[in-house]
Amino acid sequence: MVPASPTGTLTNDGVMMLRVLILSLTLFTGFAQATVLQRPVTLDTGSGELFGSLLLPKSDSPVPIVLMISGSGPTDRDGNNPDGGRNDSLKRLAWVLAKHNIASVRYDKRGVAASLAAAPDERDLSVECYAADAVAWGQKLKADPRFGKLILLGHSEGALIASLAAPKLDAAAVISLSGSARPVDEVIREQLARSLPPPLMLRSNELLDSLKAGHADDNVPQPLQVIFRPSVQPYLISLFRQDPAQAFAQLKMPALIVQGSNDIQVGTEDAKLLKAAKPDAQLTVIEGMNHVLRIVHNDMKRQLASYKDPNLPLAAELGAAVIEFIDGIRAS
Repeated sequence: MVPASPTGTLTNDGVMMLRVLILSLTLFTGFAQATVLQRPVTLDTGSGELFGSLLLPKSDSPVPIVLMISGSGPTDRDGNNPDGGRNDSLKRLAWVLAKHNIASVRYDKRGVAASLAAAPDERDLSVECYAADAVAWGQKLKADPRFGKLILLGHSEGALIASLAAPKLDAAAVISLSGSARPVDEVIREQLARSLPPPLMLRSNELLDSLKAGHADDNVPQPLQVIFRPSVQPYLISLFRQDPAQAFAQLKMPALIVQGSNDIQVGTEDAKLLKAAKPDAQLTVIEGMNHVLRIVHNDMKRQLASYKDPNLPLAAELGAAVIEFIDGIRAS
């Protein structure tokens, strides 16, 4: 049953439920039967080759193309991380889009998975390098006559990369999916405070302060090596220089912010801060959705299990919100 107000008009929840129902029926009865071309794609950056996957619905006219940018660490094109598990979040979202006549390219970042050889030493990685790679991918897609308007979609840390790359591409739109609004050192500090004992938290704060100031610090206790190992510190220094809300505020194109209420990594307050930074952006908060885009109870055991379960369905409202936004861009 779709919720209605006492006057008989649809409530906001009812409108969203109706959109989800229409999307589900459309995918099942119509676009689900569409032919989708699935091909590997590569990008020669001049300083290494990057590898990705293209999903292209069969169409007689150019279709919107979404460049998907994955999150932090060794997260691959599909949204999987060897440290966090396989969930196929971005791969599944790409297929939802393809079945609605929206093309996508998702790629392994420099130094990750199939693109490992482009940066075998993580000391060579930086936010600026990742943003430049996203710009190069976008330029390649904009030059392809099979594609129409270019939309950048970034998940988690990828939302920052999308915000930095979009102005250089004159992208048609940007989608921030579970993206932080605050400088990442603040987010890390908050996350570590929930789990570290006081002595390690003290040392962690000292490391964060040093990196924020642009200085490496090789004195990293073993329990903190996974986050602050010396080889990743150059990247963290480049990352901590960034202000995601400021980068988002500078976008001149339409933008969509999507955030789950049960995300244990990025909170709804970040989504509200992004909205405040760019008031004309659309904001969709999906009740129950977590960081890997599934509806999961706010229980740590279930949350962690979802990071390793590719069979869990994506949150239906996610597909509805993203497709409705892109359809609006397509029609404009």
